[in-house]
Amino acid sequence: MAHNYEGGCEHVRVHSDNEPLDSHTCHCSICKNVTGQLSTHVVFFKHGDLVVDNPDGLKRQPFNAQNPDGPLELCTCATCGSPIMLDDKQRRIRAIVPNLMGFDPAKMPPTYHAFFDPAAGNPKPNDGRPVYEGLQPDFVWPNPA
Repeated sequence: MAHNYEGGCEHVRVHSDNEPLDSHTCHCSICKNVTGQLSTHVVFFKHGDLVVDNPDGLKRQPFNAQNPDGPLELCTCATCGSPIMLDDKQRRIRAIVPNLMGFDPAKMPPTYHAFFDPAAGNPKPNDGRPVYEGLQPDFVWPNPA
């Protein structure tokens, strides 16, 4: 059965039939360090809305090496090493990076720029989408699943 949003690798599949909570282009230093990209398309789903078909096939490591006890874990496939998702230990969200985690980015385009820091020396994005120093002001963290 096809799902609205699908990704992962051949060993661990991830899907959701619910709409994402948030989709943005992230400019934070953590995403830059982890992905190697100057900016990263990040999509948040409610924790229970993003389903993992083989959770035992995941290897978990801290998302932020500078804060290893932080809430986010980078989940990769224990077999092939492919990045699968970010999992929130507080069970509020699960996040994906569509272009790195096997999802179709066109199905969930970013609606704004997050964590843009002009002091980092990069030009301010001028693609018509709003630019914020954090997540969009209307974003509310969901209750834990």
